[in-house]
Amino acid sequence: MTTAPDARATVWDVAQRAGVSAMTVSRVINGAPTVSAANREKVMRAIEELQYRVNVAARAARIGTVRVGLLYSNPSEAFLSAFLVGALGECGRSGAHLILENCGDLRGQRVAIDRLIANGADGILVPPPLCDSKAAMRQLSALGVPTLAVATARPSPRMSAVRIDDYEGAKTLTNYLLSLGHVDIGFVKGDPEHTPAQLRYQAFIDTMREAGHAVRAERIAQGMFTYRSGLLAARELLSHPTRPTAIFASNDDMAAAVVAVAHGMHLRVPDDVAVCGFDDTPVATAVWPELTTIRQPITDMARGAVALLIEHIRSQRRGQACVPRHRLMPYALVVRDSTAGAAAGDGAGRRR
Repeated sequence: MTTAPDARATVWDVAQRAGVSAMTVSRVINGAPTVSAANREKVMRAIEELQYRVNVAARAARIGTVRVGLLYSNPSEAFLSAFLVGALGECGRSGAHLILENCGDLRGQRVAIDRLIANGADGILVPPPLCDSKAAMRQLSALGVPTLAVATARPSPRMSAVRIDDYEGAKTLTNYLLSLGHVDIGFVKGDPEHTPAQLRYQAFIDTMREAGHAVRAERIAQGMFTYRSGLLAARELLSHPTRPTAIFASNDDMAAAVVAVAHGMHLRVPDDVAVCGFDDTPVATAVWPELTTIRQPITDMARGAVALLIEHIRSQRRGQACVPRHRLMPYALVVRDSTAGAAAGDGAGRRR
């Protein structure tokens, strides 16, 4: 049975028809020299029968060009903006092309990955939260396409990654708040499926306990890394009869939301409540007062990720194995006007 043209055959359909793995199909599409002539013929025949939408002739003609795919579903526009600046900059410097595919939600992963491959992606960058999706990583591994995870806190030893030390970054920020005299600190958690969110929260709890301060359950609010989730979390924390003297939000979007809620409640930041975020995205300096935060060098991480991925792509074209490499980028504490010392007598929270 032949698939109709409008059925939009996928890499997996071609693999099933040819009786080979999806990885083999991907290697044929990418012009890898490691595929046997017999398997190459099977794949090409299946592509023709299924009318799979990939222009193999055009791809062969441009084999010297590198196309970097970016699989994206991050809800933070600030993160995407900073990431694209770095990725586009490095692609321009290296003469590569960037292909962006937003899968919308986790259910769209497989279709989005297939579109990237069909559009000629030689390798794929996976920033959060998809870098922590086991399903997405399994699909990419099955294709054999060079893949690089960005900003995952627990990188796989089988895949290259570029990241910061989220745990130590969160410890640094918590210790800074403690040094200002804040011992009653609220915390806004990030997406529980995102490994950096898990480590940032764990670092906060560990640092508070090491300093001899218990963290009460009412001081913890769940967010999802979005501004809207930050609004809900901030209202929960700041509406408590004895509100915290400081709030640590797991990213800048949610920290900006905390500032907005505080202003709406006629609270002064940082005099009535200190606020800090994480990442140092553009929103950190777009709000008033500007946010104290941990700088995650997102733009530099994107540059480094693209450069490393291009190395892997070129190695694969030479028939060489891609050896996974992990790059740990430096973070930095950035102190701005949203934090100040706790007022005398504020150790148990303030009433209003």
